[in-house]
Amino acid sequence: MSNSLPATMHAVEISAPGGPEVLKPVERPLPAAKAHEVLIRVVAAGINGPDIMQRKGLYPAPKGASDLPGLEVSGEIVAKGANVQRWAIGDQVVALTNGGGYAEYVAVDAEHCLTVPKGISMVDAAGLPETFFTVWSNVFIGAGLKAGEIFLVHGGAGGIGTTCIQLGKAFGAKVIATDSPDARCRVCKELGADRVVDYRKEDFVEAVRAEGGANVILDIVGGPNIEKNFKAASHDARIIQLAFGAGSKVEINLMPVMLKRLSYTGSTLRTRPDAFKARIARELEAQVWPHIASGKIRVVTHSALPLRDAAKAHALMEASQHTGKILLKVS
Repeated sequence: MSNSLPATMHAVEISAPGGPEVLKPVERPLPAAKAHEVLIRVVAAGINGPDIMQRKGLYPAPKGASDLPGLEVSGEIVAKGANVQRWAIGDQVVALTNGGGYAEYVAVDAEHCLTVPKGISMVDAAGLPETFFTVWSNVFIGAGLKAGEIFLVHGGAGGIGTTCIQLGKAFGAKVIATDSPDARCRVCKELGADRVVDYRKEDFVEAVRAEGGANVILDIVGGPNIEKNFKAASHDARIIQLAFGAGSKVEINLMPVMLKRLSYTGSTLRTRPDAFKARIARELEAQVWPHIASGKIRVVTHSALPLRDAAKAHALMEASQHTGKILLKVS
């Protein structure tokens, strides 16, 4: 590690499981980059659902990972391990982390770093990795969404949703998005959704069935949506569950899963193997980053708050009124 780097850094830690108020500014020792890692001076960090879950004590950090929240960052490489080939000191990158993003410095697997897409600010770029890794791995690698298929996206105006709509359209799918109220529905339409359903005013099952049924469904709601998704699905549809905003414990009739030959899956990204995450990083750079550079896919940022205001940022996210990503500006 360079002698010019400080011995300590400012960070935000989870002082105890609980509400946003348990996020506390602290001073921590600087992390060291292992042989396969780079040390990044963080410009900004994204806020994601798993951060909220970890803060509540429901999603502990994996063994060996930082206990600090924060699964994605943008910044500058300031040190690197002996085995790192691609990156150089001074390179500007975005990165998927295994934790530790709410800090001035974070050590990251070098294979989980990507270039900053052309034309995107360093702050806005911090909101790319977590949602794009998640959507690409689940929708395109896992569910195999193809051009011409119908893709139902719940919560279309949120961080995951805005990414789903744009990736779906960029790769030729017909996208139906659900959200509420009108302002959030407008965001979905502006991002290219072919059909937007205000779920408070309209039954999304009827709307999707009128279009022929969904081939791929991405759901972050759970609860009553689970059985409704079975009804909205076409034969041989693939349903992906990424969160349970309305609850994970439900009584459902599984008969449609058999009769329609449905595939129903869920996943978390953090515990996937490092090699799988490296594969996603390279596929995103090759296949998705050019669409961002050209402006075909927009980076949607709701707001960027100072690191010390992490508690306010979490409260904002839990209010579920934002469109796009909420970020923390670190340096």
